[in-house]
Amino acid sequence: MASRKEKRRETLTHRLILPVDTNHHGTLYAGSLLRMSLEAAYAAAHRTIGPNANIVLRRVLNVECNEPVPVGSVVEIRATLLHARRAYVVIGLLGSPIQPGAGPWMEGLMAFVQISEAGRPAPLPIDLTQTDAPSADWHVIHERMKKLLRVK
Repeated sequence: MASRKEKRRETLTHRLILPVDTNHHGTLYAGSLLRMSLEAAYAAAHRTIGPNANIVLRRVLNVECNEPVPVGSVVEIRATLLHARRAYVVIGLLGSPIQPGAGPWMEGLMAFVQISEAGRPAPLPIDLTQTDAPSADWHVIHERMKKLLRVK
């Protein structure tokens, strides 16, 4: 297994909220929110692990919708590695509108597991346990993750 000390990096995803993504109130439908969040988290996990990633979603730890997102909005989803174990990574998500000064409309935590060809958990192809600590932007989500994982 390769090992490296890596500076934490973020993966950015931008989406235009279309009518097909909305509910009967004209705001982002929860199912669309989950799809967009999962795609962003998967991209971040794959990018972090590298070309030998063979990951599947293990569990959605948390998704919180803080504000309604109207049709026509352009949103940004930031995703980064917050926790890694032998075969398991947790990706944090922050969704916010593109408008300056607007707070996050979504926060989330999704966990992925590296699997073997047989579909069983397998060690990550790279040691991610030496990744830098998260920045202040990620503090609240990181603390929530520790409670949800019961990590001390």
